[in-house]
Amino acid sequence: MTDALTKMLATRAWILADGATGTNLFNMGLQSGDAPELWNEEHPDRIRALYQSAVDAGSDLFLTNSFGGNAARLKLHGAERRAGHLSRIAAEIGREVADRSDRDVVVAGSVGPTGEIMAPMGSLTHALAVEIFHEQAEGLKEGGADVLWLETISAPEEYKAAAEAFALAGMPWCGTMSFDTAGRTMMGVTSEDMAKMVEKLPNPPIAFGANCGVGASDLLRTVLGFVAQGSERPIIAKGNAGIPKYHDGHIHYDGTPELMAEYAVLARDAGARIIGGCCGTMADHLRQMRTALETRAPGPRPTPEQITDLIGPFSSATDGTGDDEAQPRRTRRTRRRA
Repeated sequence: MTDALTKMLATRAWILADGATGTNLFNMGLQSGDAPELWNEEHPDRIRALYQSAVDAGSDLFLTNSFGGNAARLKLHGAERRAGHLSRIAAEIGREVADRSDRDVVVAGSVGPTGEIMAPMGSLTHALAVEIFHEQAEGLKEGGADVLWLETISAPEEYKAAAEAFALAGMPWCGTMSFDTAGRTMMGVTSEDMAKMVEKLPNPPIAFGANCGVGASDLLRTVLGFVAQGSERPIIAKGNAGIPKYHDGHIHYDGTPELMAEYAVLARDAGARIIGGCCGTMADHLRQMRTALETRAPGPRPTPEQITDLIGPFSSATDGTGDDEAQPRRTRRTRRRA
């Protein structure tokens, strides 16, 4: 049987994913240091409202509130034995929201990093990582997720362990990494490295790409890096809504809905098929992203210079692939983000 996401990709030029989870939950009252996944039991109405807000804003796909729902992360809150249970509830609420919609909506079971360092640099073995990811995958599967969604990964070893775990669960999956240090992940992976790694996996993802990072411009440069490798696999772009600023005791992202609409069109034209937002992306951003994608005709692939002219400069002179001379120098922004 064809999975829901593959079926949707077969009939759509682009798919609008959702926005931020954490940012929205903080606005609902989540306190810094608390585990969002505990809200799946304690405040299911708020999690339902989070999912519904994405659907109402036009998202074709939304992620479940299970990013930190693995045993390694939940151990910090004394809830490691509830990993599968909390992930199942996150997916059940999502399934309810999607099934109530009058259009097709994909429920993507969010799976974040373990927060541990993989061996040999750290103590997390491959076998234990597979076990941790498998437990969460089974919970999300039981709850009704259409697809598993690995995100914000830095280490290739962790990405590979998750791929193996998802095969054990018999679930289709997507996977993104976060490129936040001069075009590389925290563990040094470049866009070129990731594109090559994905194609060598015994259980490759339906789609792969980038999320979070340091800003929308940098993420789009990473997307161009994926495209340059010639992969025919659908690419995911899920960038932050601008840059975080500390104001009045809270973190705010300076990317306006107008900027994120520009980003969405650039992402599509750069070659991304699944386009959404990450930190700071709210319903208003998603609405304008949807409108822009629906009303603006596809254009040629943007150059790095066009990206910086439209949505702001890169945070570094290089994208990490070594082709430094092809990258524009960092210049003053020609358009305000906020």
